[in-house]
Amino acid sequence: MFFCWLNRLYRGLSSPTGRTTQLIWGSLSRSLVLSSRRRIPEFSSFVARTNTCGELRSSHLGQEVTLCGWIQYRRQNTFLVLRDFHGLIQLVIPQDESAASVKKILCEAPVESVVRVSGTVISRPPGQENPKMPTGEIEIKVKTAELLNSCKKLPFEIKDFVKKTEALRLQYRYLDLRSFQMQYNLRLRSQMVMKMREYLCNLHGFVDIETPTLFKKTPGGAKEFVVPSREPGKFYSLPQSPQQFKQLLMVGGLDRYFQVARCYRDEGSRPDRQPEFTQIDIEMSFVDQTGIQSLIEGLLQYSWPRDKDPVVVPFPSMTFAEALATYGTDKPDTRFGMKIVDISDVFRNTEVRFLQDVLSKPKGTVKAIRIPEGAKYLKRKDIESIRKVAADHFNQEVLPVFLKAGRHWNSPVAEFILEKQSLELIRLMELQEEDVILLTAGEHRKACSLLGKLRLECADLLEARGVVLRDPALFSFLWVVDFPLFLPKEENPGELESAHHPFTAPHPSDIQLLYTEPEKVRSQHYDLVLNGSEIGGGSIRIHDAELQRYILATLLKEDVKLLSHLLQALDYGAPPHGGIALGLDRLICLVTGAPSIRDVIAFPKSFRGLKSDPEFCHRSDNQAFRRKESRQHSSPQ
Repeated sequence: MFFCWLNRLYRGLSSPTGRTTQLIWGSLSRSLVLSSRRRIPEFSSFVARTNTCGELRSSHLGQEVTLCGWIQYRRQNTFLVLRDFHGLIQLVIPQDESAASVKKILCEAPVESVVRVSGTVISRPPGQENPKMPTGEIEIKVKTAELLNSCKKLPFEIKDFVKKTEALRLQYRYLDLRSFQMQYNLRLRSQMVMKMREYLCNLHGFVDIETPTLFKKTPGGAKEFVVPSREPGKFYSLPQSPQQFKQLLMVGGLDRYFQVARCYRDEGSRPDRQPEFTQIDIEMSFVDQTGIQSLIEGLLQYSWPRDKDPVVVPFPSMTFAEALATYGTDKPDTRFGMKIVDISDVFRNTEVRFLQDVLSKPKGTVKAIRIPEGAKYLKRKDIESIRKVAADHFNQEVLPVFLKAGRHWNSPVAEFILEKQSLELIRLMELQEEDVILLTAGEHRKACSLLGKLRLECADLLEARGVVLRDPALFSFLWVVDFPLFLPKEENPGELESAHHPFTAPHPSDIQLLYTEPEKVRSQHYDLVLNGSEIGGGSIRIHDAELQRYILATLLKEDVKLLSHLLQALDYGAPPHGGIALGLDRLICLVTGAPSIRDVIAFPKSFRGLKSDPEFCHRSDNQAFRRKESRQHSSPQ
């Protein structure tokens, strides 16, 4: 596609510039062809070594090599294991008198000291090979050694199996980065980003454009960080995303934009959140929802690591209403079952008073999930904990129901279930002998949300007891579509706020509802979910200025002056456009199986929002970064 576009551009140019065009075309064509060829990286170019520690094999026998790295450990002053980013290699420390100086250096240097050694690649003696090491068939007979830097006593050992507190790891992040796991995470991240650039720019003609970091505040969204300007009382805001800029780029005719974008939100640093984060930001003109989804599926398939099972496309899709009704969340983990089932009809004629009361209401429902072999694995304290979660966080009752007699565990509903109702429950829930039902009743959305939470809690409990529900090697992608365009505000349910952001276009079938029942309007918003985590979100945008103005001013009651620049741009021939942003940190976290996104970021913030090294973040009389509530400060236009 990109070559065709360039070819058309070349044919369309006038003859006086033909020579220049040929040079550009030829140079670009050659660069694209070269970039598409796979090459083995030259890790030892430009530096004072001939090879890396991890690349040597039996095919290098007899070669003279120079290696640089850190001393991993030493054994009996005879063998030394040297480590660099690429792997480990065993060195044979010379024992003869003529090499006393070399032996002294290698035997006296503390662990984690940096050395440079030269020697010959030789085979290990028969029976001494180490099949667990890629370099386990060979070793280096050292001839010369140089101590480049000695290491003081470390706060912890640089070994992945040595447990360290996260606080200690963050305090000495530069040491933690030496671990093989951190090296793997950061290098895999780099490789995936490079493949994404190749796919977007080289294969599909996207333009990599940097957008400003200093901007003005935007309505809605999360809290923003502000930066004081030279003008007293005026502040810049750090952007939560390049949303407005990428829309303006579409108005400017760039057609296909992408950026590895740094974004900022003043949120607590939870395991899956950071106040500053990175996203793969994408926008296209003349595209619909299907086009964006196909692009992202191809992007992930192209950039997916080779050591993982290949990505299968197209990804399945589910509406927001289906996801909520079946899984109790808009980001369902589809690797395991335990789906929510509506059992309202089973209890239409029940004698249980609270079920009667709920079902008598217009939106009252009875819902349940089945915990496979729950009677076998769940204990009384587990059921009590589950019921406490329901009461504390949702103000709702949840009742356990067992097939076996005598296992009621404070379940007042069990004795009132008639035989006919019991048989219907077994059919609907597909119950087996050891299964447990968790039952709740209430308004549809609230009941589903509760069971969605308990579904994950129960999965944790079962897996803690050895039941495999969520295969860590399985990557289950899912598109969630047809979100509501608006949600009632928590602090004032009579008013509306954007479910995604105020620039999201309404579903074409629901346009007329904007003016009569806006709370029922669906949006052209789509989320990409992986294993129960949202890794991307986007939408088709509003490109009509009048519609955008109506939604901002009339429905959301926002000050349109804050977005006058965007409204004006939409009036000047804005093309239909849409886009998406992938959360790079969260995506890499899931791909690597890391417990936190902090494990895939070189220098993350801690829970308190501090940099890895406490010295990186300090207070001063004139703080550069200050927090703000939305709409509190003005900012330069």
